[in-house]
Amino acid sequence: MTKEDFPGWHGTTIIAVRKDGQVVIAGDGQVSLGQTVIKGTARKVRRLSPGGQDVIAGFAGSTADAFTLLERLEKKLEATPGQLARASVELAKDWRTDKYLQKLEAMLIVSDGTELLVITGAGDVLEPEHDVTAIGSGGNYALAAGRAMMDGDLDAETIARRAMAIAADICVYTNGNLTVETISQ
Repeated sequence: MTKEDFPGWHGTTIIAVRKDGQVVIAGDGQVSLGQTVIKGTARKVRRLSPGGQDVIAGFAGSTADAFTLLERLEKKLEATPGQLARASVELAKDWRTDKYLQKLEAMLIVSDGTELLVITGAGDVLEPEHDVTAIGSGGNYALAAGRAMMDGDLDAETIARRAMAIAADICVYTNGNLTVETISQ
């Protein structure tokens, strides 16, 4: 059997919003295999505490691949305490150059409350321009909704929750069962 013989894994929307000294990362809980929802309560947003520092992370893509990347990120953070950007760049370098890691299919959004970054397998470490970023199958819907709400009086968590609700209404691979983590500067 080849990879083409299996239906594609789809799912997840992760959004991060930075506003008024807070960063919120929210993710849905749906995991789909082909056209079937196989789990609705997955936790795709996690709090990491390597070496006593506090970081939140959300992932889209293969769960096992994402956990591998989160473990590697924790090791990078332990080696470079308090330097999320440096640890993220080191992870992205490894991800891009290591033959084993190159096969991993996931993306990460990470924040320590000050920095907000998207890490990809293409070697990218990106900081969003408008204090909102999103990844996953419903990421573009959540991103558009989040950006539309940024100029109002809503706080970061409310924006994230409302943007996720909009994405869940549009994207069949996203549900309304949220995991939300908040971190302050």
